[in-house]
Amino acid sequence: MIRRRDFITLLGGAATAALQSCSASAQAGKPVTIGFLGTGSAAGWQPWTAVFEQRLSELGWVEGRGLAIEYRWGEGSRERFAEFAADLVRRQVDVIVTGGSAVASVKQATTAIPIVFVLATDPIGGGLIASLSRPGGNVTGSSNQGVDLASKRLELLREIAPALRRLAIIGNVNYGDSVTEMTEVESTARRVGLDAIRLEIRQARDIAPTFAALGSKADGLYVAVDGLVAANRTRIFLLATSARLPSIVNTREHAEAGALISYGPSFPALFRRAAEYVDKILRGAKPGELPVEQPAKYDLVINLVTAQAIGLNVSPTLLARADEVIE
Repeated sequence: MIRRRDFITLLGGAATAALQSCSASAQAGKPVTIGFLGTGSAAGWQPWTAVFEQRLSELGWVEGRGLAIEYRWGEGSRERFAEFAADLVRRQVDVIVTGGSAVASVKQATTAIPIVFVLATDPIGGGLIASLSRPGGNVTGSSNQGVDLASKRLELLREIAPALRRLAIIGNVNYGDSVTEMTEVESTARRVGLDAIRLEIRQARDIAPTFAALGSKADGLYVAVDGLVAANRTRIFLLATSARLPSIVNTREHAEAGALISYGPSFPALFRRAAEYVDKILRGAKPGELPVEQPAKYDLVINLVTAQAIGLNVSPTLLARADEVIE
């Protein structure tokens, strides 16, 4: 006779062995395929995909050895997001990793294939999940809290540029999360006595005319990031620097592209976490039962090259607080 405790132990061991067998057979037989839909370009996301692949390798999933990754790059185009999402579903990939403004397109394309999102600004408000603790359905991942951090970014921009009186806010109004973030920044700006000017873009060709129309009406720039903005970040920050506008954005990579200051979660850390979500799902976990996580680490980056180009002196106190200074 098997005692109840022994039976539970035996059952648990059998389940573990089954998962390990499933993983091993997947790696030895038909490759496991991850579909990866990025909102920007391969070059722009390379630092993050490298971290993603490295973490997968550490967890036993090595591309070319039982694992295939199908990359698709949206270049900021909603039409491409929908097209590539449908393509990955047709290919019957095992899991899809995506982020930002492409998540909704992927979710619309499939309710069966597990989806891991990175960089979702407002996953509950955007209708991606039911709750952080129990997302439900086939979707889980990490939130970058873009809207929650909007007021903090504005505070930092005012600290680094104390002469700020008129704030321009640029973002893609075809992306709901960007609209939400822009509205939050606009409201906060007016509450602290700043004039706010909303710059609405919908496609890449809107960027240059929008800056031209702005002229000298602003003395600071807040950038709400989505796939379109990320794909055109170099152009945006060149125009901002030419207009001598102190600018703030959410990630280090945008500071490298010329933004004066960035503040937000560590994106490499979020992509490492995405690989861990994928690992759990490939080993049998249900995405709807994996809690959505919020960032644990935030980085403040200041670009002194840009500060010099726009004639701005950054206080030693603020420099001392920065996690990184680009010189």
